[in-house]
Amino acid sequence: MDKKEYSFEESLEKLESIVSSLEKGDVPLDESIKLFEEGTALIANCNKLLENAEQKVKMLQIDENGDPNEVPFDEGE
Repeated sequence: MDKKEYSFEESLEKLESIVSSLEKGDVPLDESIKLFEEGTALIANCNKLLENAEQKVKMLQIDENGDPNEVPFDEGE
């Protein structure tokens, strides 16, 4: 994969294309390995983007005084 940073959507689209190519089974082994490596880099990029997005997500809660209070997003809620 080149050094270009892809958006989440671009990464997902490229990953879907790679999976489709590999599922066909007609890609030579050396090309399959390159595609697999590119796919793992795309997955890492998607994970990084999701982690960054999760850090930005805030939930508003009302404190005991009725004032809004920003708290970090919690997956459990």
